[in-house]
Amino acid sequence: MILRQILRLSSRFHSAVSIHVRRNIGLSAIVFNKTKELDPVQKLFLDKIREYNTKSKQAGGPVDAGPDFQKDMNESLARLQRAYGEGDLTKFPEFKFEEPKFEETPK
Repeated sequence: MILRQILRLSSRFHSAVSIHVRRNIGLSAIVFNKTKELDPVQKLFLDKIREYNTKSKQAGGPVDAGPDFQKDMNESLARLQRAYGEGDLTKFPEFKFEEPKFEETPK
């Protein structure tokens, strides 16, 4: 009986340890992959993302967006301002939460 419980606990321990080891191996594979040379498709993808990032910083907004994009953006912002009121709709709203005031009631 005690032997069965020990074997049962050891199998649970074994499965828990194996899951933990598999997760660590998966994470370490990602870490080691960053230090190795990327395959050509991944390298091309990362290069394009970096190129777009530099272009968007230089342009101060979307890259290669023509006048049609700006026209659509202005129309959408005007429509949203009519629907939801005033304010700058290009910024994330700021929320202010006040602490609730609790009052003790005598028993």
